[in-house]
Amino acid sequence: MNHFGAEVAKAYDSDCADMPVETVVSFLKGLAGGGPALELGIGTGRIALPLSDAGVPVHGIDLSPEMLEHLRAKPGADRIGVTIGDFATATAPGRFRLAYLVFNTIMNLTAQDDQVACFANVADHLEPGGFFVIEVEVPQLQRLPPGETVRPFTVQPGRLGFDEYDIANQGMISHHYVITDGVARTMSMPFRYVWPGELDLMAKMAGMRLHERVTDWERNPFTSDSEKHVSVWRKEGPKPVGGA
Repeated sequence: MNHFGAEVAKAYDSDCADMPVETVVSFLKGLAGGGPALELGIGTGRIALPLSDAGVPVHGIDLSPEMLEHLRAKPGADRIGVTIGDFATATAPGRFRLAYLVFNTIMNLTAQDDQVACFANVADHLEPGGFFVIEVEVPQLQRLPPGETVRPFTVQPGRLGFDEYDIANQGMISHHYVITDGVARTMSMPFRYVWPGELDLMAKMAGMRLHERVTDWERNPFTSDSEKHVSVWRKEGPKPVGGA
C-alpha cells in the first residue's frame, strides 16, 4: 500500500530539510567506488540527486508515483533511472555495487516476510562483493513508560508526533499532527520495527555478512545507547574494485 500520496509528497522535502545529506552522500560514495547504486524508496531524490551529482550512477525503486513526480521535476533527474514498484520484489535493470535504504525506510515493509524478501531482492541486484546499507532506528521499547505503549517523538509548537507500539507483533504506528497557517494536517503510518540482530540474520539468509555497523553517517561507534544505526552488509564474493 502506498502511504506516500500527493499530500505527503508535497510536504516531504520541507519536512526533511534539516536532515543530513552531505555526510550520507560521502558515506555512500565511498562504498560505491564510482560504481552504480540502487536506492530503495528513492522518493523525491533527497539522496539520489546529490549522489548522482557526486559521480555515482543511481537507479531508484519507489511505489509512489506522487513522490516520483516531485523527483522528476528537479534538475538532474533525467540522469536517474526509476522503477515503479514495491522495493521488496521489484526488479531494476543491471547489477549494482551498492544498494541502500535511508531514514527508516526498511520499516515501511510491515511484515517480516517482506523485509526478508527485500534482503533477497537486494542480493539478486548486487554484484559479488557489493554492499547493502540501511539507516534505521533502534526500537525504543526501553524508553516506554512501564505499562504504556505510546511514546512521543516530537513535541513542539505546530507539530506533534508520537509512536504507538504493538509489542506482540513488532508493529508501530507513527502519528503526525502538523499545523501550518492555521491548517491542520494529520497522518498515521504503519511500520514494522526491526532489531539489528534480526537484520543480520536476514542478511545471512540472503548470502550477505555484516561489514560495518555505526551509529550515524559520521561513523560514530554503535553502542547500547545508540538510538539508530547505519549498517553495511557485504554480498559474498570478491570485493568490488574501488569499494570501502
